[in-house]
Amino acid sequence: MTRDPTFWLLARASGFAAYTLLTLSVLAGLAVKSRPFRNISRAAQTDTHRAFALAGLAMLVLHGLALVLDQTVRLPLYALVVPFTSAYRPAAVAFGVLAAELTTLVYWSFSLRRRIGARTWRRLHWLTYAVFVGATIHGLTAGTDTGRIWADAIYLGAAGSVAAAATWRALTSTIKTKGALS
Repeated sequence: MTRDPTFWLLARASGFAAYTLLTLSVLAGLAVKSRPFRNISRAAQTDTHRAFALAGLAMLVLHGLALVLDQTVRLPLYALVVPFTSAYRPAAVAFGVLAAELTTLVYWSFSLRRRIGARTWRRLHWLTYAVFVGATIHGLTAGTDTGRIWADAIYLGAAGSVAAAATWRALTSTIKTKGALS
């Protein structure tokens, strides 16, 4: 009897989709703050950022569900929420679990911003960098497509674009701060 690869293929595709949407959300969030697109309103940029984040969460849920339903890895449901409990590459999967949990926390902080205050909300948003690094490590170490040119190009392109955008934000923030002090 052969195994049906549907859930395995769905898990891989939704994992890459979640990672791509996370990357787009991070880039959109950096654009809201550094404002490279001044002809687009801040509200539209924020909505785009949130839409990418929500779509990324949806793909993340699909990724986890497909992994639980798949017979290739045989991942128990609790391994999606408890780090280091997966029999399959426990540390690599733990990076994904922690990144997913932090993603959920950061996303829900949008709706709690007024309650928790802008300062706490901003601090929570700094976790996005840890989420991105954790998701990248997860993909590189748990993903079965790592080593394929197209997959490595996705990781390299995502990491490079986030690093470039974060550098741009830091530089523009420094310039604004120096300008304010002059």
